[in-house]
Amino acid sequence: MPWDLKSDRPIYIQLIEEIQLRIFSGEYPPGSKLPSVRDIAQEASVNPNTMQRALSKLEEDGLVITHRTSGRTITEDVEMIKRAKNKLAVQQIIAFIEKMQQMGFEKKETLALINKMLEEMEI
Repeated sequence: MPWDLKSDRPIYIQLIEEIQLRIFSGEYPPGSKLPSVRDIAQEASVNPNTMQRALSKLEEDGLVITHRTSGRTITEDVEMIKRAKNKLAVQQIIAFIEKMQQMGFEKKETLALINKMLEEMEI
């Protein structure tokens, strides 16, 4: 999956979000080893210091674990990954609902649009 970084938001935040998505989708499974900071920075076409900052934040959040001599791995705590995934989903849903309200949609209209889209997408 390519790194699609935009200039309208801080790069390190976008890196955090992208790595989270890769963890949540299973591309980086629990317990798997991450590439080195330099390798992953090169893949994303960013400065290694920026990637280091993003990985440090993910470590603070508990999704990434640093091992002194063997690099970084994704946490093996599947429940913690689920909680982080659900937290991100709730944030996305809240932002969507707020935007729909700003556009003047009522609850029934929003739900009808969601249901229509789900049917069209066959989800």
